[in-house]
Amino acid sequence: MSIRSAVTSAPGYRLSARAHTVKLDQNESPYDLPDDVRERALARIADADLHRYPDLHADRVRRRIAELEGWPEAGVVVASGSNVLIQALVIAGGIGRRVLCVAPTFAVYSLQARLLGADLTEVALVGEHGSELPERALTAELANGVGVHFMTDPMAPTGNALPHGSVERLIAAGGDRWLSVIDEAYGAFAGSDHRELVRRAPNAVSIRTLSKAYGLGGVRLGYALAAPAVATELQKAILPFSVSILQLAVVEAVLDDPSYVEARVRESVAERERVARALRALPGVHVHPSVTNFLLLSVGDAERTYERLLEAGVLVRRQDHLPGLRGALRVSIGSPSDNDAFLAAMASSVDRERADDREEAPHATG
Repeated sequence: MSIRSAVTSAPGYRLSARAHTVKLDQNESPYDLPDDVRERALARIADADLHRYPDLHADRVRRRIAELEGWPEAGVVVASGSNVLIQALVIAGGIGRRVLCVAPTFAVYSLQARLLGADLTEVALVGEHGSELPERALTAELANGVGVHFMTDPMAPTGNALPHGSVERLIAAGGDRWLSVIDEAYGAFAGSDHRELVRRAPNAVSIRTLSKAYGLGGVRLGYALAAPAVATELQKAILPFSVSILQLAVVEAVLDDPSYVEARVRESVAERERVARALRALPGVHVHPSVTNFLLLSVGDAERTYERLLEAGVLVRRQDHLPGLRGALRVSIGSPSDNDAFLAAMASSVDRERADDREEAPHATG
């Protein structure tokens, strides 16, 4: 078949389709929209002219986001999910050039780089638990060539925050030769914000999503904040009319009153700390530091633990195939009842693991 080898050799983006009753594998919000927001969204959809094309560049939503973020409207780019923005950034700055990121990180960076024919460089995370930024190695890479440098803060899948000074130094090292991209998908849970860095750096871009803190994973809406000159070029790399009237209707209803988000974030953070404390009390479980709405765990046997959790109806995400993350599982922070079910399943798995170890141990002889 006449398909490029970059496509046929790509692994694609995959998710487990295993049966479950508690879903904690995609870092989604466990909560639906508040009733009043949902009603406003449905009313907007009912009044929408579905026979017409949507705004070419989602101008009304761009204007609302600019007001929300205190950003020039000309520097806001809206897309159907931040994945589309990542693709557009590789198209705009990476094809025929370089794409630089750490490993492991969000898989879409490397996937799009490979599919689009960019020269991909992945630099391994460092540190005892494989979650620290390799700033020196990244700085050395930024000294050569041009392209797009993707950073994630907070980091995924490890969940820890990047040192602010490191981000600032890496942006400076990229200078005007690299697009320095900060993916802030989980920033609301960490209380972190790189707008001022981006404001001062003409080649920096912040990408954000409404999928996490806002609870709009099913709507698919992401946006970029950049200098207007960069935003203008980035917009060209996104297909026209790519955000539908239905998406825009829901997002406008949310932006009418997004006050629910702060309380949802506070609850997720409190639940994250509660779940982390409970997990740290379990023998053989290491909990990585997290400032996100998920936790990365290291266990003795990730596959066996994953299967035991599924037996209890709890779906989490295996990460043990990723470099430096031996025995790793990632669990989203869900509702209190979801988290209780997960903790009970984890405690049961640990008990079974210890019982298996006792049975396999050689019997003492007198």
